[in-house]
Formats: sequence, structure tokens, C-alpha cells
Amino acid sequence: MELLDPREMARADALTIAGGVPGLALMEKAGAAVARAAALRCPPAGRVLVLCGPGNNGGDGFVAARLLAGQGYRVTLALLGERATLRGDAAAMAARWGGPVLPAQEVEPAGDVIVDALYGAGLARDLDGAARELVERVNAGGIPVVAVDLPSGIDGATGAVRGAAIRAVESVTFFRRKPGHLLLPGRVHCGKVTVADIGIRPAVLDEIGPRTFENVPALWQGAFPVPRVDGHKYDRGHLVAVSGPAQATGATRLSARAALRAGAGLVTVACPQEALAIHASNLSAVMVRPVEDAAGLAALLEDRRLSTVILGPGAGVGAETRAKLEVARERRLVLDADLITSFKGEPEQLAAIVAASPGAILTPHDGEFARLFAGHEEVLGAPSKLARARAGAALVGAVIVLKGPDTVVAAPDGRASIAANAPPWLATAGAGDVLAGIAGGLLSQGMAPFEAASAAVWLHGEAARVAGPGLVADELIDALRPVYAALYAQLGVPG
Repeated sequence: MELLDPREMARADALTIAGGVPGLALMEKAGAAVARAAALRCPPAGRVLVLCGPGNNGGDGFVAARLLAGQGYRVTLALLGERATLRGDAAAMAARWGGPVLPAQEVEPAGDVIVDALYGAGLARDLDGAARELVERVNAGGIPVVAVDLPSGIDGATGAVRGAAIRAVESVTFFRRKPGHLLLPGRVHCGKVTVADIGIRPAVLDEIGPRTFENVPALWQGAFPVPRVDGHKYDRGHLVAVSGPAQATGATRLSARAALRAGAGLVTVACPQEALAIHASNLSAVMVRPVEDAAGLAALLEDRRLSTVILGPGAGVGAETRAKLEVARERRLVLDADLITSFKGEPEQLAAIVAASPGAILTPHDGEFARLFAGHEEVLGAPSKLARARAGAALVGAVIVLKGPDTVVAAPDGRASIAANAPPWLATAGAGDVLAGIAGGLLSQGMAPFEAASAAVWLHGEAARVAGPGLVADELIDALRPVYAALYAQLGVPG
């Protein structure tokens, strides 16, 4: 589940080589993994074009070319740059290649499969000149591409396109994936990602100490709350979902129902009197209490058993919503939508309030994130979605869920997860309100904020897969049942 940025991956290589594994041995195994992937996509004795660059990625390409040729494939190898400039392991592997080396800028993309070994995850500049022209010709040709490590032109740390980038059907990476494999637009360019074992020992991770992870159950399942035979609803917390006026009640109901489905022991909707009948007639297992303003919410929260508050969905933007946060500041918090916008350009003020919370999660989409951090270039100007989320979490002092098809969860301590399991049909009205509810339900059961937020994002995506195309947000809540059943089975919870 660990994701290594290019510097961390270089460190993993260096530690392995220092431990006695020759760099040539690593490169041989890397090239062999690429050759296997290319062979599976090529007919017997088919034609393979291997495009090599001037660095170690090109060295992997020379290995793949040699092995494919030895298996009877008709291999054409083209090098971007001069062979005489190759150094180290790449030069050694080039010397083992017995065929011709053509100038890549003069080769027309052709064959059954192309191996892209031009540039890897450590690309530090935008492609231009002959390199960009070659990438664009490959993309225009429509021939399936197997990329070495990452498609050339994709930044391994950010997923950004550096000038132009190969569109691959498969990317073969080594030891661990990179953030660029999961962050957009890199994920779209990568195609299927295969992780090959090339002999790097997992023990190197202890020294590297990675702080970025793919959001999968292994990341948080050790902290996931499961029902106990001797448990009861009061063990699982009492959550309050704060509602706005009568015309904006749906978002709060989605959050409240999702929190209950996610395991909160009890859920209460706190709403103005005018919305009371609407909520009461549409909710069965969720309680409803009249709360007109911040003073009313403060009175309700005098009951210390009400441990978690969701504030933002349908709450309204402005001073009253900010005041409600003030009175809820000592509770576990999930803050979304209107609450976030109510602090437009004032993240420091929000930070000062949530500092009193035992655990706070913010769940903005890109627009809400931009509004909250307006005028803070140190956050909005960070080089990637991952870096923006981390900078925002550090400034606010709370876990941030920066939503999207590549949702990033970032904690103030620098830990981050990237989700890759959300189907495209999850982008629908009300889905974010359901996510806030799931996160709140997990928080109410005592799960720590980073783990709760990461688990909520994963559960949200899995529920969308179960519900299928055409889902509406209400269906996500019901789809959580089979997702929970499957997760409990993995965790060994008795059925």
C-alpha cells in the first residue's frame, strides 16, 4: 500500500545496492518484467518497437529488447540521444544488445506493441523538442504501449503531464507504485499498473519511512470498529447532524442516515422548527430535535453523550453557521460544504476553533478548498493535489479529505492516502453528504480522524461500485450493507 515518490524510490534502489545487490541485477529483473508484459500483448513472432531514453529507464528498455528478441519477437530498438552518452548500468545493458540502435527521432511508430522506456518517474522537466514530438507521434499512432515505470512525460510525484505524455495500456513499475500512478491525470495515462518484484527488500521501507499510501483496507483496518457480542448502541457514540432551513434539508438527512448505516449508535438531526416535520416524516431510526440557532445547539450539546457533530450539509453560509461551530468545537467534528465556505479565506480562524476538537475532518471538493484557502498561495500554489491537501491540513490542523476521482486524505502530521476505487458514476448530487455521514459515523465510534476519513472514502467508493451505474446518493447508503459484510468477513468478524 506504500507509495514512493521518485526520491524515495531512488533511496530504495540505493539501499538495496548498498546491501549487496548489484544495480545490473535490479535492471535485468526490471527489463524482464517489462518483456513479460509486452509479450502478453503481442502475437507470436510479432513486432515490438522499444523506445529507449538516455537514463536507467532506457537501460530497462535495452534489457526488454534483448529478452524479447531472444524469444523470437521481431524487435526494433530506437534510442533518443547518442549511444556514446549512456552511462553506468544503462551503458552496460546497451552493450549486451546485439542488434542495431536507430535514432528515435527518425523512427515511425509501428508494430504490434511499443515499449516506452524513454523517461521514468523522476522526470524533472517538461518534454520538448524531439522528445515531445516523439511522444505525440506515438500517441497518434494508436499502437498499444507498455510503459516502463510510468508513461514518459508523467511526473511520478504529482501525476502531472510534463509538456506531453504517452498514453499507455499498461505501466510496469518496480517494488512500489508512485503517487503519479494514482493521481490524475497520471492515472489515466498509466493504464493497468503492474508492480514487479525486482529484488528490493521490503525492509528498506523502515529506513525510508514513507508517508503516502494507497487508500486500501490494509491502511486502516486495524483501527476499524467492529461490533462486539457484548456491545450496545451507547458504545458506538451519539452523533448530531445539524440541519439548515426547510428548503435545504435533504443534505442533512443523507448525512444522518449514512452515519447510522456506518455504525453510529444513535443519530439526532438538530433543525429549525420549520424543518422539524419534514425531517420527522422522512426519518425513522434517526431522532429529530428543534434547534433554532447556536444557542439552541449549545443547549442540546450540554448532554456530553452527544459526542460527534456533522456541520455544513445544507446548513447555510454565514455567521450563524460559524457560531454553531463555536459551540460544537469540543466535539469530534466533520465539516463540509456550507461550513467550509463560511470561512472563505480565513483558514487560520477555522484552525483556532477546531484546535479544541478531539478530532476534526474537513471534506471539501476542489471549489470549496479553493474558497477556504483563498489568498494562501503556500497552499493553493503547491505542486500537486497531494501537496495541496497536505499543506491545507497542516495549516488548519485537521484532517482534510480533498474530494474527486483521486480523493486525497491528508493529516496534519504529513500522512496521506490516495483513493483509486471510486467509479465515475459516484460523481452525483448528494454523494459528498453521504461521505460526510460515513466519516462521522466512524468518528463517533472512536476511530482516529485520519483512519476514519480514509476508511470513509474507501467505503464510499466501494458502495458506488455495488450500487452500479445510474446511482443516486440515497442508494449509496443501502449499498454500504454488502460492503460492510464483505469487510467484516475479511476481518474475521463472526457472521
